[in-house]
Amino acid sequence: MLNQSLGEFSSERMPVLFIGHGSPMNAIATNAYTMALAKMGQELPRPRAILVISAHWMTDGTFITEMSRPKTIHDFYGFPRELYDIQYAAPGDPQIARMIRDSVDAPTIQPDLEVWGLDHGTWSVLRHLYPKADIPVLQLSLNMKQGSQWHFEMGEKLAPLREQGILIMGSGNLVHNLSTMRWTPNAKPYAWAIEFDDWLKTKLQDKDFTSLINKFHETESGRLSVPSMEHYFPLYYVLGASNHMDELTFEYEEIQNGSISMRSFSFR
Repeated sequence: MLNQSLGEFSSERMPVLFIGHGSPMNAIATNAYTMALAKMGQELPRPRAILVISAHWMTDGTFITEMSRPKTIHDFYGFPRELYDIQYAAPGDPQIARMIRDSVDAPTIQPDLEVWGLDHGTWSVLRHLYPKADIPVLQLSLNMKQGSQWHFEMGEKLAPLREQGILIMGSGNLVHNLSTMRWTPNAKPYAWAIEFDDWLKTKLQDKDFTSLINKFHETESGRLSVPSMEHYFPLYYVLGASNHMDELTFEYEEIQNGSISMRSFSFR
């Protein structure tokens, strides 16, 4: 277990967050979404470290970044030079990474010392939440060989970290259909995207996690909204790491580009 003094960090139980990250352009935008992230960062208790499950680190097996200085990964193409110049120079924390690996008996979490770092699912959000980049950040990969229930149970196994000063954040998009995106400003959302986003909101309010895990593909709107799993899987870690005492707060609600839900929420 983590036994260092929390020092300047809050000793209270950390929240767990799901953040819709959307287009990398949000990293350099000033809009309602990024202002909501900045406001949230000012209100959240200061964590000792942040553990991010990003849609953009997909692996065969489960890995955690264990380097002292994780690199900023620009895992996209065709965007302005300004995006590629961003460096989110948050430190890592090998000791905390090892503690997390040791705290989960199964599956084995393997250390990553050089392959990955902080991808845009992480830094495009954190540069608004914590712009000083002075809190250690670790990423946990998505094992794409496993199904929905497995990822939910991983969230349950990570839940005790909240008592150790670690903020758990899932970064994805609950509606994410790139093939139907509209790039025009203020693009009108598709009816099916609105329908599924509303369904998700209701199930979250009801804490009907069973439906969120097992029934999201039962409708055409669900199948269009979740054509692949990588942006939906981070949700399960957040659900699994929550508990019955948590209060659900919707931090932001919007559908960008017609088919990308920016719905972001916290359990605190």
